[in-house]
Amino acid sequence: MNPSAWITRFGPSVRAGGTVLDIACGGGRHTRWFLDRGYRAVAIDRDLSRVDDLRADPRVDLVEHDLEVGAPFPVGDRVFDAVIVTNYLWRPVLDDVTRAVAPGGWLLYETFAAGNERFGHPTNPDFLLQPGELLDLARAHALRVVAYEDLEVDQPRPAAIQHLAAVRG
Repeated sequence: MNPSAWITRFGPSVRAGGTVLDIACGGGRHTRWFLDRGYRAVAIDRDLSRVDDLRADPRVDLVEHDLEVGAPFPVGDRVFDAVIVTNYLWRPVLDDVTRAVAPGGWLLYETFAAGNERFGHPTNPDFLLQPGELLDLARAHALRVVAYEDLEVDQPRPAAIQHLAAVRG
């Protein structure tokens, strides 16, 4: 699967050669995109089988961790030049996610929003952002919002989506 257009739009703004945190990395499309551009990465997922081929790459730390079990955030107090989240929402870790953004670092977030019920999965409101929720998150953590969208898209499939690109300081 290709990287998200939102991530590739704002990814070049991340400090060159920095380290990114890819949360719920899945198959690693964003981890791979950043690696191809000279970044280091920490990729977190509860199942790392789809990024097994990256295990030998010294630029990547793979962290197998289920964020939804209530355990401490797996990277502790470490901060990153970018924190990437796409197609994932687990509200209990949102504060940890935003605290992981370093000074001058970016939060690039893209996931499903209320209204997505019309298009299919996910339909559970626990996994759908409410209007302005990402804006509120950014403001609560002193991130400057560079771009925000709350819209319906047709690609890669019809969905209601929110996008956020925000920078710390």
